[in-house]
Amino acid sequence: MKKKLITLCTLCLFLLGSAGFAEAAWQPQLLVSLGTKGTTLRLSGNIPVVLKRLDNKKVVWQGKAKEFATLTFAGTGWEMNGKKLKNADAAALELTVEDERNLAKLVSTYDSKSYRGALRLVPHKNRLDVINRVTVEEYLQGVVPEEMPPEWNAEAVKAQAVAARTYALHQRKRHGKEGFDVCATTHCQQYGGVAAERTAANQAVKATAGEVLQSRGALVDALFHTDSGGMTENSEDVWGSRIDCLRAAKELRTETYPWEKNVTAQQLGELLAKRGKNIGEIKKIELSPIRIGKASKDRTISGRVKSVTFVGKNGRASVTGNDLRSMLGLKSTLFSMSLNRHVVFIKGYGWGHGLGMSQYGAKAYADSERWDYKKILQHYYNGAQLKKLY
Repeated sequence: MKKKLITLCTLCLFLLGSAGFAEAAWQPQLLVSLGTKGTTLRLSGNIPVVLKRLDNKKVVWQGKAKEFATLTFAGTGWEMNGKKLKNADAAALELTVEDERNLAKLVSTYDSKSYRGALRLVPHKNRLDVINRVTVEEYLQGVVPEEMPPEWNAEAVKAQAVAARTYALHQRKRHGKEGFDVCATTHCQQYGGVAAERTAANQAVKATAGEVLQSRGALVDALFHTDSGGMTENSEDVWGSRIDCLRAAKELRTETYPWEKNVTAQQLGELLAKRGKNIGEIKKIELSPIRIGKASKDRTISGRVKSVTFVGKNGRASVTGNDLRSMLGLKSTLFSMSLNRHVVFIKGYGWGHGLGMSQYGAKAYADSERWDYKKILQHYYNGAQLKKLY
């Protein structure tokens, strides 16, 4: 699915409404969903905190640094340490700091899980939606080590920090209808909060603070994946639409991250039948060999599968590589298929969609070619410019 680019102008206008631009430490904020919890949470902050209603910003409770309090949504209102919380009603609440300039210093804890920034608590009948309102740089401290091993070459980790920052800001409002910007899973980016933080990753975030990738004045969709298998992909061969910065890029090595998976011909025939392609048990598979760097009628230039044709007892059916990846749980669409004694043997390379930066590829360039993070980013995001946003 093609994602909309957010212009820098639009981004700045939005942020001006939520933070004081005149502050030297100004930076964007994100609303990150931490998921759904029960109706009772044990809360605290590392510095003095306040509990505010989201609707009118009125303070309903003040807490000292490291003071724990048990907050319960009792269906029609809130209770604090077993007593009704006055003036809270059934409103959504936020554990935050009285002075917003100190937001980046706040570490909020609920049920022994700590996150930098504020915590929003949105009540429902039998659950609470917990949302972390956090400044971008503090958010990245809990993202980068989850997405790339922080002990890798520092230049690769810096490239990951810039890609993750750009991606998060580009994806802002992806979950807008649900009341937050991004989630904390691989659907957006993995985010582990304070528990995930590592010194080397923090250093990479700090070294690239505020830096993003832009193309024609807009944030690029800085996608990344684990390993390309030998060459990254053009956007139109995955999404069906062209995005200039997401062009196929060569790697130092090919046929990396090998994997295998086997299924019986009968099982594959049954899976196809469930998707309206009832051709019976598979008798023949038509797919050209992998040739990385040279496209064919059924493969992209990176060697990934466009489509596979299956011949069964009851006819023929073509299936896209993306559909097969989803259907069979394959690591990538860079694979070969062969049929032998009623078993379909699948051998592939790489892990992920193949768009944008290959993380293992970035490591290889940093280790073997001594590329810095800027050159790595230029290689994987065609024509994108590195800019300091804040």
